[in-house]
Amino acid sequence: MNARRDFRGNKVALFDGIEEGGIRSSASYSHEIDEHDNERAVDGLQDRVNLLKRLSGDIHEEVETHNHMLDRMGNDMDSSRGVLSGTMDKFKMVFETKSSQRMFTLVASFVVIFLVIYYLTR
Repeated sequence: MNARRDFRGNKVALFDGIEEGGIRSSASYSHEIDEHDNERAVDGLQDRVNLLKRLSGDIHEEVETHNHMLDRMGNDMDSSRGVLSGTMDKFKMVFETKSSQRMFTLVASFVVIFLVIYYLTR
């Protein structure tokens, strides 16, 4: 029975320093490893934060560019609307006058001449 106890005692002594997955380390060595891992994790987080900062800056610039482009397009549409409404008012006035028949003939002939020139140059 003593031999069995000695065997168990030797087995416990042999595997005393091993935990699941590895050998148990001393407290100071574990502390150094933890600090090193923490420093690597902080560096990784800092890199990710810098990347996100650059991406958000790029997104901000893109949004500003698109806002300016949309503002210019809105202003152009407003001016086009003004020109088009003025043209429509003139057409209404021309077709309401007594010489609307002559004016219609004149406009139709300009359109026909434009189309003929367009097809000849194409």
